[in-house]
Amino acid sequence: MRDATILQEQKGEDGLRKSPRLRPGLKNYIIDIDGVVCEDIPNEEPERMPLAAEIPGSRERIQRWSDEGNIITFFTARTESLREVTERWLKAHGFPYHHLICGKPRGGSYHFIDDQPLEFTRFRGKF
Repeated sequence: MRDATILQEQKGEDGLRKSPRLRPGLKNYIIDIDGVVCEDIPNEEPERMPLAAEIPGSRERIQRWSDEGNIITFFTARTESLREVTERWLKAHGFPYHHLICGKPRGGSYHFIDDQPLEFTRFRGKF
């Protein structure tokens, strides 16, 4: 997916360019991996990751969001050293995605500060 087809240029009141935004109707889905699309496996046990059980319904829901033209980004506390095993698992299980961001802070209790509106959904084990 090319940025030019999904992003719209923005200008401020002063006429200066601002960061582009997605076309109306599209969303950036930013999705955790462990405990959301597969069983929760800590970074300290990477040998378990290739055989992680998929959370039922996760792939189908994410596929639908992708088919609708939305951006799928996985944002995980897995480290860069675990990128390859993570990408292999996502591919083997048929998860569509545009980006994989490793290194999310561990421990939860997240507090996001942004200049854009944010929408959050707490995953409770079922899609």
